Amino acid sequence: MDHDVLIIGGSFAGLSAAMQLARARKAVLVLDTGMPRNRFAAASHGFPGQDGQSPADITTRLREELSAYPTVRFHDEAAVSARREGNGFRVSLADGSNVTARRIVLAYGVHDSLPDLPGLAERWGASVLHCPYCHGYELDRQPVGVLARGEMALHQAMLLPDWGPTTLFTQGLLQLSPDQVQALKSRDARIEDTPVAELIGSGSTLEAVRLEDGRMVALAGLFLAPVTAPSSDIAAQLGCEMRDGPTGPYVAVDQMQATTVAGIFAAGDLASPMPNATLAAAAGVMAGGAAHRSLIFDPEFSETA
Repeated sequence: MDHDVLIIGGSFAGLSAAMQLARARKAVLVLDTGMPRNRFAAASHGFPGQDGQSPADITTRLREELSAYPTVRFHDEAAVSARREGNGFRVSLADGSNVTARRIVLAYGVHDSLPDLPGLAERWGASVLHCPYCHGYELDRQPVGVLARGEMALHQAMLLPDWGPTTLFTQGLLQLSPDQVQALKSRDARIEDTPVAELIGSGSTLEAVRLEDGRMVALAGLFLAPVTAPSSDIAAQLGCEMRDGPTGPYVAVDQMQATTVAGIFAAGDLASPMPNATLAAAAGVMAGGAAHRSLIFDPEFSETA
């Protein structure tokens, strides 16, 4: 085998896994396409020790730290197919080459599908957002909205009044019960049933939304739950079990980040129903350590590992 562990994905989860393995002096290859989910965000907030730093800067520093370990290599290329081979795996890359490894950590994340509304996509990560804990504080208690795509919108609308006056736009998709309406009123959240037709503002800034009846509602931020899907089908090719999350499917893992396929571990947004930078890094630490222990305690790759 070319490597002890192949890590597919080079953002917070993948690099955190690599650090554990590097410190165990294992031969690690990190594959990275340079297209992380967080590339649209100017800053990462709520990440202990990194609050306010750009995701790109955090990743660059992590790569620099890992480069000090002689057993770690990086290859900026995509994995396109993977299969079991003996007591390890063979992975084909987009450049036509192949790599082999005794274990795999999947950390390639998910991609977001957004509503098709004029002015929305270009504001994603700047003033159209998904996580109030990550981005709400910077809106400085200005008016915010929630764009409904399903039941998750009610959860967001109940949380957001702590960050600013909140309007829930039901978009004709969300039918609220009397109890839900009362709960929103108890939080001083407004309910707007007329659908949003367009987002208005300069550049990536949001100043207002225009409703289908022509009315304008001033907003500094619009929150929504994106529909997510894995950024690659490698987990499916390898036979890893998937689960349904609130925004889309994710790879099923146990407490040690092991998937349902022996020798394969997964971490980050790909393997969690709760996307979060800190949780992704922590899961990567667990996955890296678990992959190392697998090499020691299950060298023959038993299917019951």
